Amino acid sequence: MRLDDLGKLILRLTVAGLLLFHGIPKIEQGIGFVHQMVEASGLPPFVAYGVYVGEIVAPVLVIAGFFTRPAALIIAMDMAGAVYMARRDDVFSLGQGGMSWAIEVEAFFFFGALAVACLGAGRIALGKGRWD
Repeated sequence: MRLDDLGKLILRLTVAGLLLFHGIPKIEQGIGFVHQMVEASGLPPFVAYGVYVGEIVAPVLVIAGFFTRPAALIIAMDMAGAVYMARRDDVFSLGQGGMSWAIEVEAFFFFGALAVACLGAGRIALGKGRWD
């Protein structure tokens, strides 16, 4: 095993594993608030169900290292949509106390997912195809 493959695994587990903590409550409690944001943005209500793909299905695929690159791009799109619908006014703001970027969590997931999409899964993964 090479260290770069271990690094890719650590990045995949960190980005996708932490994002699952945002997706699991949506399974348990529903996505009513996401429906409201989607409708307020003028999008069709069925788009709200994409949050399940972006915060449950795609992270599981990234963790497994199966269809890693497209799944990571789905995560990045999910975060871009979340910022657009819920946090766009905070893009140029500091968080409470002025010590951090107001959307640093969303930015971490967005840029981390882009890095995974660029790097691929590495050798420690279930998938071994060109999409991994």
